[in-house]
Amino acid sequence: MSKQILITGGAGFVGSTLCINFKRLYPSYNVIAFDNLRRRGSELNIPRLKEANVQFVHGDIRNQEDLNQFEHLDVIIDASADPSVMSGISSPIYPLINANLFGTVNCLELADKHKAAFIFLSTSRIYPIKNLELAAFEELETRFVWKDTQSLRGISSNGVTEDFPLDGSRSFYGATKLASELMITEYNELRGMKTVINRCGVISGPWQMGKVDQGVLVLWLARHYFKQKLSYIGYGGKGKQMRDVMHVDDLFDLINHQIHNLDLYNGKTLNAGGGIDVSFSLQELTKHCEEITGNKIEIDSIKENRTADIRIYVGDSTQLNELSGWKPKRDVKTLVSDTFDWLKQNEINLKNILG
Repeated sequence: MSKQILITGGAGFVGSTLCINFKRLYPSYNVIAFDNLRRRGSELNIPRLKEANVQFVHGDIRNQEDLNQFEHLDVIIDASADPSVMSGISSPIYPLINANLFGTVNCLELADKHKAAFIFLSTSRIYPIKNLELAAFEELETRFVWKDTQSLRGISSNGVTEDFPLDGSRSFYGATKLASELMITEYNELRGMKTVINRCGVISGPWQMGKVDQGVLVLWLARHYFKQKLSYIGYGGKGKQMRDVMHVDDLFDLINHQIHNLDLYNGKTLNAGGGIDVSFSLQELTKHCEEITGNKIEIDSIKENRTADIRIYVGDSTQLNELSGWKPKRDVKTLVSDTFDWLKQNEINLKNILG
């Protein structure tokens, strides 16, 4: 049976990958990429979407009028957001709230109008910073790691679970995403909408336009590729901060399963990430980048922490795995290799954006 799938942020990194993969796997589906093209580099995805026979619609989720043009929708995947933790801290907060909260509510109203299912890409940043920073950890040769014995529930060496305490500050960005989660829960309960919330950690891969405050793996690799400087910032300036990471194709595998098994996932809020098995520190990422590019670059050391930064984040996706059997298939080396190949193939277009 054919489906009508609308993906907001559809010309962005995650959105375009989902659009193209769905259309390739299900040619009979009508896949619509909806995007305002605000993010630099998103315009490079328009030819890719066209080649894949994905319908592109220029519009903004902040404007209800832009969303009211669709005749029928089966599924809405909300992959649009201002994804920067630094947003709103030293800049006006209204653009962030309008995009990440009011925009999500507009998409929920659209889903309700069409009786469509709603799949939301949330973030690990909904977990409070102070709680994460107070977790017991140890310093190893190349990374920081959490200990198994903790004073708070929902955290161990395997990462943070969904029942980790939510009291405390999490950044304006994290707050908008958590507020969106709460609204989605209400639509699920009060409007009978089928919904899924995925709390994603770092997502990376080809076609991500990495910046200092978002998309660290691509940024790190691109700076090595184009021989430009980097900095280890915070926590002593050693580059031992650690994150888990998920290849964007692993995310597609998950959302593809969710769309076709909605009753299994309906109403669930789930951590979705690479976990401890697919994780890296900046030190370790530097070695991967040096090996694959053959370049060694200057990396400054800045000991002072940035506002809202965290030492470690690893999501524990045990609940998701037990529910569906999903686990990431691609490791960090595969992710770096895939991204490197993309950089080489698109060097001319990417040099002005990532170089």
